[in-house]
Formats: sequence, structure tokens, C-alpha cells
Amino acid sequence: MFGNIKAINKNSALVEIEMDKKLVGDLLNMHVVFVDDDKKILGEVEDIGDGTAKINFLGEMTERNFIGGLLKKPTLDAKVRIINESELAVLVGGDDKSFTLGVSPLYKDFPIKVNIDDLFSNHTAIFGNSGAGKTYGICRIIQNVYSTPALPYRANMFIFDSFGEYINAFKDLNKINPNLNYKLITTNKRLINEEKLEVPVSLLTIDDVLNLLDATKYSQISIIESAIELAKIFASDSKEVNEYKNHLLAKAITSIMYTNQTSAKIRDQIFDIVSNTYTNEISLNAVVPGIGFTRVFRHCFDIDSEGRFAERTIISEYIESFIHDDKTWNIDTTNVTYGLKELEIALNFTLFSERYLLNADMYDEAISLKVKLHNLINSSNAEFFTDKKYNSLKEFIGHLLTTKDGKKAQLVNINLEDVDDRFARTITKIFSRIFLTFGKTNEPRASIPIHIILEEAHRYVKEGDDVELLGYNIFERIAKEGRKHGIILDLITQRPTDLNGNVISQADNFIIFKITHPQDLDYINKMIPNMSADIVEKQKSLQPGTCVAFGRILKIPMIVKMQKASPPPSSSNANIFDNWMVKK
Repeated sequence: MFGNIKAINKNSALVEIEMDKKLVGDLLNMHVVFVDDDKKILGEVEDIGDGTAKINFLGEMTERNFIGGLLKKPTLDAKVRIINESELAVLVGGDDKSFTLGVSPLYKDFPIKVNIDDLFSNHTAIFGNSGAGKTYGICRIIQNVYSTPALPYRANMFIFDSFGEYINAFKDLNKINPNLNYKLITTNKRLINEEKLEVPVSLLTIDDVLNLLDATKYSQISIIESAIELAKIFASDSKEVNEYKNHLLAKAITSIMYTNQTSAKIRDQIFDIVSNTYTNEISLNAVVPGIGFTRVFRHCFDIDSEGRFAERTIISEYIESFIHDDKTWNIDTTNVTYGLKELEIALNFTLFSERYLLNADMYDEAISLKVKLHNLINSSNAEFFTDKKYNSLKEFIGHLLTTKDGKKAQLVNINLEDVDDRFARTITKIFSRIFLTFGKTNEPRASIPIHIILEEAHRYVKEGDDVELLGYNIFERIAKEGRKHGIILDLITQRPTDLNGNVISQADNFIIFKITHPQDLDYINKMIPNMSADIVEKQKSLQPGTCVAFGRILKIPMIVKMQKASPPPSSSNANIFDNWMVKK
């Protein structure tokens, strides 16, 4: 088949070929070996011309290994032949820690095995056009991993499922092995027998709440920080809590009473405060004691003919009786829980503190947060937040990984199909932050690895998102720090150009199905490490379900044909003929 070497260039050789012209196309992308007396060089057929083949050099083959790159080129006397099975096994044969990724269509469906550590301890990106086989591919990979002889009982995979496509593929996971379990957490109200998505408000950080309320200003950070601290205080069982609330209200009212505004405006502002935020002692209907008589709180602010409050002295003394500036407040907030409504009350108290009340700009920014929180509480999304008590992130994650019958779930599908993109992105950020925080605090380090599988990743992993306000992007942070803590990202998308470039640059494995859009091709060519023009050309002609895989998982880029997922995901196109036609 291969004859003499006619020329050797920097990275390739020109070799004579003798074969039937009808079979010439079968040689393209095949791997060949240059055999010298002291070495074997691996190459790949790139082009075939008139009686010659251009073969790119890939590296050096040994009996048990492949070493990428070359120190010495083959000689002109080297013999050239197609790679044999034993040599192919060195490249893709795997070991006892491997599973089958797929088969090679170039080598009679030779199994391509990859090491579990090489794939699952590194970030992975899966790209491809709609219908190219991305969803089928990730389903097949997971099904193959869970079918290995070694039981992955302690696996912790979280799929963020944008459209409910993975439900069918994994609902019968325990049929692979009765010790494996699947759990569905959903926003879909029609799936009444499944666990509803619930986010514990008490576990939210300042950054989470800022994301939730779509904050845009630096000053809003301190507002949310104060609100969270007050929410914890107000949720405490301490007897001092009501006293502290009265102290805060009294301070706010006093700061307004002694401004240079008209009495009518002062009254309106005080009534606005007490209408939204009140206690039994300080409310519009509270009874204010005088000497030999009482007055209702609101009536103390009636304005007399001289434009002053009729009971100014009484109400001033009453309000000031609740102010305790010299007191040290030691309210225990350990393990307290609260919900969105409690957070709203705390935010209202924060807004009426002297710091914000007398600063017009900060007050407007605070009111913006108040409106957004109130709208959230009155929206359908409010049901996805809970005041349930979890003493730690580990306890909450343990709950996520436990099925209704108390078994360990290895695969958790967080189905976000019934919420809009902005809310889905916020929820995904919150869970990702929780996972990373847990990974950083877990000991021994990386002993409980968690995989975050993002379907439609372009919805979540956006360029520059949050960096201006928070100073970081959670997915960038996971991409840079997550691996050493066992928090791994798997990104699945048909729109790689919309992804955060810093995140993609940290991926070590790539599984690329057919991509045809010029912008996407240009993007992956520029952004993906070790992406060659040859790989770009390979994927253009791929069939559905076939991909180009490269990175840590394989010694050289390989065309991989994956088996169909069984059972399949719900990602197929609608069957228009059957849905249209009626039998006559």
C-alpha cells in the first residue's frame, strides 16, 4: 500500500502509495507507523494526491506508550504501514480504570477507552450543532460509566437540565445496578410526584442575594449585607430581638423628626416607615401613654394651627424611651433560618436606618432592591425558596443527594424548564457557588467530588458576568480553582461563541460534534488549546453521533462514534408526518 518516502519536511512526509483509486478515500485520517531500526514514528494521513500521501508526524511509539512530539524524524529508508491493533491499543486501549467512550469508525469499530480520572477530574467542553448528538453523547458517556464493573456508588453528578431532556435517559438508572439511583429536582409543576426545587434562603450569601435581585450598584452590597445580618438577628429566639427592633425603629423616626422639613412631610415619612415596618410598641395603632391620658400613635402626629405636632413632647419621649445607644447587643444568630418574607422585613428595617434614610442616592438604590425583592416574593418563583433549616452546606448537599426512600443518589437532575433564562442562570450560579464553597471547606480535600453538568451552558457561563459588581464570575472561579477541590465543570452547548472565554481556556478535554457556523468554527480555533486546523476540518464532515475527541482523555485526537443512548434523552425533533397526517 505504502511505498518509498519521497520527502521529509518539518512536520510531515510525502510517501508514495499504490492502491485502487476507489479505496483512496479510506486512507484519509488513518494512522500509520514509520518503522526504523531504532524507533517507530506515528503519523496521520492528511492529504492524498496523484500517487502520494502527505502524512503528518504525531509522535513516537514505544511498546507500551506514545510520546507526543519528535526529537528525530524517520529516515528516508523507513518502512511505512497502517497502525496495527496492538499499537492502536497503546493509544486507546485503556486500563482497569477506564470505560468505553465509543468506537473508531476508521478501524472496524475498535473500542476507544478513556481513563475515568483523565475525563472526570478535568473540566470538559462538549460542542456541536443542534441535532449533532451532544445530548445523546453525554447520556451515553454517563450510562457507560455507570455500567463499569467497578461500582461508582460515591459519584455525585448534578445535571442542570434546561428542557427536561435527560429525564427519560436516566429515570431507570437503578436498572443498570440496583445500588445506583437517580433523583429529579424540578421547577415543572406538572411533575407533581417529583421533588420541587427548593433553595434555603438562610444559606444564601451576599453575592447570591445580589444576583437574585439583579443588583447593579456597589452601594447595594452594603445594603444586602446589613439586611442579611438583620434577618439572622430577627430570626433568633432571643428576648432582645423585639427590643432591638424597637431601637432601630426609634432611631429612624428620631432622625426624621429632627430634620428641617415641614411637619407634614416628616409625618408622611414616619407613617411610611411604620406602615411597612412595625412592632407591637411602635405601630400606627400603638397606644402612647401620657400623663393621665393615652393617645394612639398616629394621632400624636396631628398638626395644630401653628404647623406643629399636637403631642410633640409625648411622642418624642415615647420614641426616645426605646433608644439604647449605650447597650451592647449580644443576640445569638447561630443556626437560625429565615425565608424571603423575613429577609424583606429585615431589608425594610435596613432602609429606614439613618445611613440610608438621609442619603437620597443610596435610598433610591435601596428602594430598587426592595421593589425587586417584593416582586420576587409575589411571583411564582417564590415557591422555590424555603426557610427550612440546614445546619451546614454538607447537610444541604446530603439532602440533594438523597432520594425519597433514603437512598444515595449518584445522579441528580435539576430540571429548570419552567423558569426564564435569568432566573435559571441565578439558580445555577447559587448551586455552583454552594458546591465550590463546600469543596473548599471539605476535608480531606477533593474527597467528595461534585460534577456540574451544564446543558445549554451558554445560558449560564457568560463573558464578564458579575465581574464588575462582585469582582469575579463563579464559573471562572470554578474553572480555575475547582479541580483541586473536586468541583468539575462539564459544559454542553451549540453556541460556543457565547461562552466565557476564560472558562473555556481552563477545559482540558473537548468532545466536538459537527459544527458548521463560521463564527463558532473561528472561535473554537482561537480559544481551544491545541486546536489545529486539521481537527476543525475533521469535525465538518462528521455524521450525527460521531465526534472528534481530544485532550487529556486521549493521546492523540480521535474520531469517535458513540453508541446511541439507551434509553435515549428526549431531544429528538418532532415527528411532523405522524403528527400531521390522518389515516383516510
